[in-house]
Amino acid sequence: MTPQTEAELAEVVAGAKGPLRIQGGGTRGIAGAGEVLSTARLSGVTLYEPGSLTLVVQAGTPVAEVEALLAAEGQQLAFEPMDHRGLMGTAGAPTMGGVFAANVSGPRRIQAGAARDFLLGVRFVDGRGEVLRNGGRVMKNVTGYDLVKLMAGAHGTLGVLSEVSLKVLPVPEVVSTLTVSGCDLAQGIAALSAALGSPFDVTGAAYDPAARVAYVRLQGFADSVAYRAGQLTKALARFGEVALVEESAALWQGIRDVSALAGQAGDVWRISVKPSDAVRLIPSLGAVRTFCDWGGGLVWALMPAGSDLRAKMTVPGHASLVRGEGQARFHPEPAPLAALSAGLRAQFDPRGILNPGLMG
Repeated sequence: MTPQTEAELAEVVAGAKGPLRIQGGGTRGIAGAGEVLSTARLSGVTLYEPGSLTLVVQAGTPVAEVEALLAAEGQQLAFEPMDHRGLMGTAGAPTMGGVFAANVSGPRRIQAGAARDFLLGVRFVDGRGEVLRNGGRVMKNVTGYDLVKLMAGAHGTLGVLSEVSLKVLPVPEVVSTLTVSGCDLAQGIAALSAALGSPFDVTGAAYDPAARVAYVRLQGFADSVAYRAGQLTKALARFGEVALVEESAALWQGIRDVSALAGQAGDVWRISVKPSDAVRLIPSLGAVRTFCDWGGGLVWALMPAGSDLRAKMTVPGHASLVRGEGQARFHPEPAPLAALSAGLRAQFDPRGILNPGLMG
């Protein structure tokens, strides 16, 4: 089912006799029971005001189309959404609705915030088939922000997004990356923590255990970046050999898309922990390959197929199965939180037809 308008989408949901599997571009490999309901044809830019840094698009609009539009005006999606296709081995085109439904946020999250932090307003169809609107189209309008944020990361279980309003930001003048080579896991995470704890406005902090290299990104005006890079070079020298990479767009695209784990057999897990705990956790996993982003707070792990990684969690945190079978996709919620989540789903989707079972 591929409705072309919001009215058609509402009609489809209202008339559904069984479960619906909500899909945008189909790039994230989320499988489930029910008939596929695609938002791919709900596409197009509704409003773009570069001077106000605001954009309104229909949910099925391809991310690439939006990025090209913004680039022509020297602007960007500040939350740097990941492209899952390489990691998942999927085709299709990532959509804006899918990005916000999954709250897809890349390396810049540590500085700019997550996708949900840029969401200003939403239009969506709930499980009854009713069209709801929340939030606004300008940054000064804060009405209903809580519901707007609730939809981001709900994976379509509370409603099917039809339109999103968001804030965009200017593209920085200069992007530079410092690499710290020859550092072990503890030194690498310590280097990232030192960089993030500095006053030098780091916009990316990743570590590759296999290469024994830490990556620290700086963005902004040329003179500012040069000064900050110089100061951080001195501060990070105690952790390893520091070098400056001037052209690093491809490097950070690979970090964003977890290219280090792409094309390899096994299950892929996404783990959120305190950065200092990653030092203890990673050696205990028995992973084929790991990669760290967000200063060590986000750990990607390639595990042998069928491995129960959650049983190996020796530190507080949560783990999601991004690619693989045999385990629940999302980390089980504590009982009080699970009760709240179930209550929300009962209110927005009383028939339980929107991506049933996906979130527990």
